[in-house]
Amino acid sequence: MVFLFILFSSVLYSLPIKGVLIDIETNKPVANAAVQILRLNRFTTSDSLGVFNFGELNLETFTIKVSHVAYKEFMEIIDSKRISSKQNIILYLVPKVIEISTVIISDRTSTSLFEDMSELTSVLKGKTLQKDLSQNLASTLKNETGLAVRSMGPAPARPVIRGLGGDRVLISEDGVKTIDLSATSPDHAVTIEPFSSERIEVIRGPKVLTKNSNSFGGIVNIINNDIPNGIHNSFYGTSGFYIESANKGKLGDISAEIPLSPVALKLSFSKRKTSDLSTPIGTLKNSSSENLNFSGGANYFFGGSSLGASFNNYELDYGVPGGFVGAHPNGVDISMFRRQVNTRLNYILPNCSFDKFDLGFTGTVYRHQEFESSGKIGSEFRIENYSGYLEFHNNELKPFSEGVIGISSDYRKFTAGGYVFTSPANSLNIAGYIFQEIHISEKLHLESALRFSYDNISPLREKQNSAIGAIKELDFYNLSASFSGLIEVSSKVFIGANFSKTSRTPTIEELFSEGPHLAAYSYEIGNPNLKSESGYGGEFFAYHKFGALFFHLSFYGNYFTNYIIPRNSGEINYATFLPVYITSGVEAKLYGSELQAELYITDELKFSASGSYTIGELENGSPLPQIPPLKGLVELSYTKEQFITGVSIELANSQEKLDQFEEYTAGYAIANAFVQYSFESGETIHNMSLTVDNIFNKEYRNHLSRVKSIMPEAGRNFRLTYKLYFHL
Repeated sequence: MVFLFILFSSVLYSLPIKGVLIDIETNKPVANAAVQILRLNRFTTSDSLGVFNFGELNLETFTIKVSHVAYKEFMEIIDSKRISSKQNIILYLVPKVIEISTVIISDRTSTSLFEDMSELTSVLKGKTLQKDLSQNLASTLKNETGLAVRSMGPAPARPVIRGLGGDRVLISEDGVKTIDLSATSPDHAVTIEPFSSERIEVIRGPKVLTKNSNSFGGIVNIINNDIPNGIHNSFYGTSGFYIESANKGKLGDISAEIPLSPVALKLSFSKRKTSDLSTPIGTLKNSSSENLNFSGGANYFFGGSSLGASFNNYELDYGVPGGFVGAHPNGVDISMFRRQVNTRLNYILPNCSFDKFDLGFTGTVYRHQEFESSGKIGSEFRIENYSGYLEFHNNELKPFSEGVIGISSDYRKFTAGGYVFTSPANSLNIAGYIFQEIHISEKLHLESALRFSYDNISPLREKQNSAIGAIKELDFYNLSASFSGLIEVSSKVFIGANFSKTSRTPTIEELFSEGPHLAAYSYEIGNPNLKSESGYGGEFFAYHKFGALFFHLSFYGNYFTNYIIPRNSGEINYATFLPVYITSGVEAKLYGSELQAELYITDELKFSASGSYTIGELENGSPLPQIPPLKGLVELSYTKEQFITGVSIELANSQEKLDQFEEYTAGYAIANAFVQYSFESGETIHNMSLTVDNIFNKEYRNHLSRVKSIMPEAGRNFRLTYKLYFHL
């Protein structure tokens, strides 16, 4: 079904028949669609911006037909009396379930088996993204296969992939690393507002090495397109709101893209506020938050190339709950901001072995203050970060089918104040990398990547006789590699494998921490003698896409020769009454499996299920700390045109594989329900989603939550999301 909106006019003469095709779920242009006027048997194709044009025609009425492999077919009789000579016909296309190996989704054409698999298994977008939107990035992704949530209250939450968290999971926006301290401690929040995202993708395998040296964890990339990727023929934008009951949360958001050819502008603004979280047994005190986010970007297009820039401001104030061992009775308050400037040049290279090059630079200032309940600053952190990259992209550069060769650099100034004993330090990273894909045949695709990096970490307060060891300048050299193969066994069955060598430079906190961390309620002891984290890993996977059935199954194992981990020593620092965490490098292994499956029982009724299980062990077989238990999701949904409803059950086993001094967590099963509806009004599309989480108000706990000893997760929660897409 397609929604057609046209402006009225009383003009009765030859008119230009032109328009634009838009995906109703993502509000993005649809390229490569066949558009036909049946009476004249005239054909045209929509371009990369979704635009089609038949020129001037003298027709009183005509029938238009739109066909696209990824969208439901449309046919409609149009009265030329209702067409303005200056405005476009706007056609909204509804995606359909597709069953072929070359996937075309939201104007993205895939010629790679790997991209097909990624779209099917690792991308959150459209109405599914709107249904899952929550207070933060981690809770938005919590039901994605292989992902878990590390938290210390509702605001400071971060995704964990296959048991790996912290610095092993890179979070980026539009491909640019997000600068904050969320990777270093559970009390630090991620500086991203998920409501503004157009899509979220989890990247694994060789492509990770174009951004990061750690190939085991992966990348969570949030796509906002703050620097617009193209110029639209008309002004269009989105606005919306989000409310939920468990924390009395509310959010407002608006963004707009303005065509000023050859320049495209984009402006965005959002504000969120929440109160303390309500649970089945009481209120989690000091868990409120307030967030302000705005950005602006522009892109200048010339000869197929573009030059763009953007500015982003993110501010967040939130509470970290107290009330458990080592915690302040009334908790701690944290105030942070991040201000970032991005610039990007995409330049087409004619008559060259490389198709184009990308040049980018990012400058970021991040500040973070932690307040005691008295209002006194307990600690303060500041980061100045400057990064840049140069990449050359190739297609059909024998024997490679496509790929990228690049270099990058990153310079960081880290300073700390207040009751903080970690030495301020400057760090420099320089890396070179190559990623290439080889299409041996239509049925066999290979990917490989190599990354070499150099890191220099210079503490500003060197101390040879420190209690934790010599605090001095350190150099690290790391080499990471990854190789994947994917073969089409039959027209709908694919199997593949990945092998990786990974390495990671220790963070400043892992090296030089020496004292209490107020908001994390821990006394942290680093290790300046740490070597780079290193390991080897493999994965075998298969997926099937045929008719009404899709499934993806994988088995993986990672062996670390040096796994850097802070562990609870069981000791208490009696000067601060905080538990002591000591960082060390140990041999370890993580292995497990994942499953995703979808079955269309009828055209409207779909059953889906997913599950993931990770086991983490030290060399002696004892469990690693903070490993998520076996978890899964089953869902039954019904779709009728623009109406979707469904019920789901989140499941988790108890976690009995515990490190010393780690607490047992019981298993749970909680029920959820949702309903979504889309409708048109004039030249606007309205998408609404109502979700009820934890319908029966059941008490349950997340094993990776640092506050699970005092309060469970949220009780019954109603979430209402509304998004308006408009064109002018």
